[in-house]
Amino acid sequence: MAGGPLDGIRVIDMTTVVVGPICGRTLGDQGADVIKVEAPGGDLLRTMARGGRNPGMSGKFMNFNRNKRSICLDIKQDAGLDVLKKLIATADVFVTNVRPAALRRAGLDQESALELNPRLIYCGIVAFGKGGRYFNRPAYDPIVQSLSGVAGTFERANGEPRFVPMVMTDHVTGLIAAQSIGFALYRREKTGVGEAVEVPMLENMASFVSSEHLAGLTFVPPAGESGDNRLLSPDYRPLPTLDGYITVGPNTNPQAFAFFDAIGRPELKDDPRFDSAASRTENAAEYFAVRAAGLLQKTTADWLDIFDKLDVPAAAYNTIDGLLEDPHLKDIGFYEEIDHPSQGRILKTKTPNTFTGGMRENSLPAPLIGEQTREVLADLGFTADDIKEMLASGAAIEP
Repeated sequence: MAGGPLDGIRVIDMTTVVVGPICGRTLGDQGADVIKVEAPGGDLLRTMARGGRNPGMSGKFMNFNRNKRSICLDIKQDAGLDVLKKLIATADVFVTNVRPAALRRAGLDQESALELNPRLIYCGIVAFGKGGRYFNRPAYDPIVQSLSGVAGTFERANGEPRFVPMVMTDHVTGLIAAQSIGFALYRREKTGVGEAVEVPMLENMASFVSSEHLAGLTFVPPAGESGDNRLLSPDYRPLPTLDGYITVGPNTNPQAFAFFDAIGRPELKDDPRFDSAASRTENAAEYFAVRAAGLLQKTTADWLDIFDKLDVPAAAYNTIDGLLEDPHLKDIGFYEEIDHPSQGRILKTKTPNTFTGGMRENSLPAPLIGEQTREVLADLGFTADDIKEMLASGAAIEP
């Protein structure tokens, strides 16, 4: 039986925190052999996130670093850097979120890497793209949320700039990086030649926000104001019922008109503010007020039953903890209990996206720092004496 679609692809993942590790995990979930290269001390996410049984293995680190092998190298030592370059020479993909200036100083810039391996797909995830004044500045997710307009959408909606309480720009950009690597691998299959891919966080998130909210400013001269009124309404949120919360999304006329009937307001079907999708968007604040008032009449369970019969999009509200009890996620076995070899019993999420041609079969648990250092060095042809010498010098490190 075939493995995942990336079976046989080797990825050298020299990334930390979230934006790079989610890229590597996505490639690993689909069958790639992902070798996580860590510096002494390891990925910052090992220790900065809460939750864990043992030091260096936080829950968040484990969730972003499954299906990887870890080698720990001190690339400030020549022997450690030599190992990394040998890994790059054997790889299909090298992905990093180290700043470009530091990579160049180490001889790991895209030009040098492609000289080592002309078939390599070199993916640099950066905060800001080359050519702009922010290039090579340090940044984490909230910096990009602030610059890209993500925080600004909250100010438009609620009068106060806020961050999405997830590292959303990291996560989204990392997924875009995995997608871009897939595109580049496809082209390499046709040309036989590798290439460098730059994936900048700010530009990707500015594209996200602009695609949603440029609106009338899309046109020159402007044909109206920026912003999607529906998404920027302060009532664009789960709404209270008699006993909890519910989210409804009646967008088409049949859905909206069925909703008006359900809340006992059939006359709104002929109201010029609500008689079309365009008018409901233009009058989003009033439309949301009608929805909020109507939903207070019944319990969440009552509404879900009614809307299911009417084919109106609706869903219960899940807390973070409540996800574990969601009936659909239970149906598909989304959360699986497994025995981690060093951390004991843990919950693992299912790989969301599936391929009928085959999926990865040999799932790997998130590794201890340098857990596969000896294994990877042996794969590269280093002798037992070579490995012993590198471990003694600190050029390579194991648990």
